[in-house]
Amino acid sequence: MRRRLSSLHTFPNKFIFPPLWLAIFGGFTVMMFLGTVKADETSRWIVLCAVIVGAVILYWTCLRLKAVSVDDKYLYVSNYLKEVSVPLTEVVDVTESMWLSTHPVTVHLRAPCEFGAQIYFMPPFRMFAFLKPHPVTEELRELVAASRNRAAGWSS
Repeated sequence: MRRRLSSLHTFPNKFIFPPLWLAIFGGFTVMMFLGTVKADETSRWIVLCAVIVGAVILYWTCLRLKAVSVDDKYLYVSNYLKEVSVPLTEVVDVTESMWLSTHPVTVHLRAPCEFGAQIYFMPPFRMFAFLKPHPVTEELRELVAASRNRAAGWSS
């Protein structure tokens, strides 16, 4: 049975928040350079650099997100335009960043799929879970191990 691993907040975090943030802060920066908002030359360049750094962070944390679901044989990965299925036996490792509040999970593949060799997704949000591993990470590791055991002919 197929089950969603990624958060329902993936879509807004990927498609709504980044353009909104860029429009607000990018627009403010343009207004500073056009003189609509009063600012000295140093402030303009500092804000421009901050917006560029923010855009890179948005790319790294939001735009790379994928919608991910799983069954007992496949990992289903979607960028909302296209979906690919990756055999669980192709998963080499599953890691998580506990330092970020969203606890993003990275699935490392043996060979690149259409979305690359790493699949980055945001699991469902949990309150008060700072520095505690997300259960989705361990669940996915267990599914991968069970899939490998089945492929090798071992009973689980």
